[in-house]
Amino acid sequence: MTMKKVGILGGTFNPIHLGHLLLAESALDAYSLDEILFIPSGISYMKDQKTVLPAAERVSMTSLAIEDNPRFALSTIEAQKQRNSYTYETLKELKDSNPETEYYFIIGADSLFHLERWKRPQEILNDCTVIAAVREELGMEACLKKAEELKERYQARVLLLPCGRIDLSSTQIRERIRNRQSVRYMLPDKVISYIDRKKLYSQ
Repeated sequence: MTMKKVGILGGTFNPIHLGHLLLAESALDAYSLDEILFIPSGISYMKDQKTVLPAAERVSMTSLAIEDNPRFALSTIEAQKQRNSYTYETLKELKDSNPETEYYFIIGADSLFHLERWKRPQEILNDCTVIAAVREELGMEACLKKAEELKERYQARVLLLPCGRIDLSSTQIRERIRNRQSVRYMLPDKVISYIDRKKLYSQ
């Protein structure tokens, strides 16, 4: 039986931007994944909640951003929880529901160096293959070394994804919207229309 290969891209998506979509498409292509599952966070214990829109708004924007790509899908597994979401829990729930699926957890290279400080790192690394996006050639050597450490310590499966640097951040985009500056070519047009219509981030 061939296992379905599904990439997971989680995040606050406050708002989702073209950098997120390019990263997902790069991972899909580089490692022949069948699908990318976008998982907007619910209440993230790592973020200041005062700057984060309600989960329902972020889910709506994510849905609009990915709806034209048949290999992108949305999960509300974290957004529907009224408490902190932990990666190890999300992976366990997904694996229990879909035992014939192999999961690939997509992270930025910086997160590769912090993973051991996440809650229950061994469980996370047991339940998925990690794909770490490396944006600079200079960082590749350090990431290769870290990947080897994680393999030795946790029997982790770590893949590296070289990808060009995309200087986009949700913080920068929110700031531009507050200052009434254009965010065209930073966000999908449907997301820009949604933000305009609902007057999000303008305060």
